[in-house]
Amino acid sequence: MTDGTLETIGGRPALRFERVLAFPVERVWRAVSVPDELRAWFPAAVDWTPAVGETFDAGGATVEVTEVDPPRRLAWTYAGQPYSFDLTAEGDGCRLVFVHVIDDLGLAAQTASGWDAYLSRLEPYLSGRAVTEEEAHQGWAETHERYAARFGVDPEPGRRFAAALRGDGDAGA
Repeated sequence: MTDGTLETIGGRPALRFERVLAFPVERVWRAVSVPDELRAWFPAAVDWTPAVGETFDAGGATVEVTEVDPPRRLAWTYAGQPYSFDLTAEGDGCRLVFVHVIDDLGLAAQTASGWDAYLSRLEPYLSGRAVTEEEAHQGWAETHERYAARFGVDPEPGRRFAAALRGDGDAGA
């Protein structure tokens, strides 16, 4: 889909994705905040309430919930990187804005391609159709190349990452 944009927030690179979903804000809020719902489409299970100030370990890094304003905004940091979901009503549906402030501009294309794949699972999930990670990531390499060109970053780190995931023998080259 390649709909992510690259911005600067607080002097750091940030990825921003907008999706208009055919579901009310309250339904999308549950999908982005309830652990069992997130587990179905998000890249990692998140065991949170969520509540401001809540912290826990996830994959060896700390998650801290920084803002909760149901059903409009949910923000957290993971390993020092800010993330947020902002929801607004749009007609009978909802506009979702997801932002991830990253530390390394060189990984912008790789990170954006991953978020593109995961966010592509949300609307089908809301419609009652599960999209597997494998299905969501089928066009990852092409999406990555488009993001690298659009963001003006070297595509090699993402190519090496994808090769390592595939188990290619020359992934470290």
